[in-house]
Amino acid sequence: MIESKSKNAAPETVAGNGLLHRRIFLTRGAALLGAGSLGLLTPTLAVAQVAPEMPVLAKVPGAALSGYGNRSVFEEGIKRYNIRTYPGTTGSGGSWTPLESLEGIITPSALHFERHHSGIPDINPDVHRLLIHGLVDRPLIFSMDALSRYPMVSRIQFIECSGNSRVGTAPKPVQMTAGGLHGLFSCSEWTGVPLSILLEEAGVDPKAGWLLAEGADSAAMARSVPMAKAMDDALIALYQNGERLRPSNGYPMRLFLPGYEGNMSVKWLRRIKVTSGPTMTRDETAEYTDTRPDGSSLMFTFPMEVKSVITAPSFGRNLQGAGLYEISGMAWSGAGKIARVDVSVDGGQTWGQAALSEPVLSKAVTRFRVAWQWNGGPAVIMSRAVDDSGAVQPNRAQFLAARGLKRNYHYNAIQSWKVAANGEVSNVYA
Repeated sequence: MIESKSKNAAPETVAGNGLLHRRIFLTRGAALLGAGSLGLLTPTLAVAQVAPEMPVLAKVPGAALSGYGNRSVFEEGIKRYNIRTYPGTTGSGGSWTPLESLEGIITPSALHFERHHSGIPDINPDVHRLLIHGLVDRPLIFSMDALSRYPMVSRIQFIECSGNSRVGTAPKPVQMTAGGLHGLFSCSEWTGVPLSILLEEAGVDPKAGWLLAEGADSAAMARSVPMAKAMDDALIALYQNGERLRPSNGYPMRLFLPGYEGNMSVKWLRRIKVTSGPTMTRDETAEYTDTRPDGSSLMFTFPMEVKSVITAPSFGRNLQGAGLYEISGMAWSGAGKIARVDVSVDGGQTWGQAALSEPVLSKAVTRFRVAWQWNGGPAVIMSRAVDDSGAVQPNRAQFLAARGLKRNYHYNAIQSWKVAANGEVSNVYA
């Protein structure tokens, strides 16, 4: 790997409008640029070199211990967005994860997006049961205690509502934060029992090609799942981020299908029926189908396609004058790992490759970063993800040409942010 020959050598530009080489984040961080030069941490903004006084709070005892931890009062402004409920209901609707306020690859459970069709049931785990029946040799009923005795696995993987980012089909760009636009998406560590173990114990009929998963909420959410997926990487998830699932995420158990549209990872799971073909439930016929430009519809388009979004800078995270900044964001794919993320700061005319932050995991969030020397003029910044299957994230024109404006699901087009001369960032179509 080539490094700058001198500490004072100008960093290498790899694309138009001041985009710098990703090696800045692959070697010794900001060392190639000089200490304290990334982002807003410039020497001119550094605090005066005077020893700080002892804080007043350091002279008195702090708060008492508690049975369950809380975040700092200074972070209480970070909340889920767009909490929307359908008229006449209290729990049917959704809320969006504030993506631009997070770092790393794990979404805190309390900020995980929500999508409910008939509120959140309050289920007693001591009486809840999971039934596996249909085309099996032995119908089985599992209690929570029984499931806890099976071998469990843990995986860090994302879940995304198939309606995420659908505002991208609006006639004019909607001015919202990255989370407000794309926050029906989260990534957690999921722990549970592989569904394949339970199906093998029940003895699946060779004629069975599908199963039906049904939830215990009053909407009785039900989706058909290909048997191949069920036997591959499906989980009966019992834990999220190290603790039991929260009620809004399916307590006491949920189906988790890595990389598939979120609606299929049925929450509050109560029944799995093994079938020869898809059941054609309301939730996969009247809803969650993709309408094409000619008016016909595609069914069973399960995987969430390759996608990325820049979270800094983004709407609400404006720049404070010309200088060196980090462009960073998130990329993911339901097909596997992120292989590359390209970034443009001139509206897609030229592209430079971003650095990917470890770990890079299959069907999980991957963080990307690249340095940008902003000259203070108008700019349009974009990211384009490529996964290890070779799929490339389309721009908006490509997406609409292929799928049309009637398609309200699986929107994965490139997000474009315009940076004005005053540093203000807005959502644009480019």
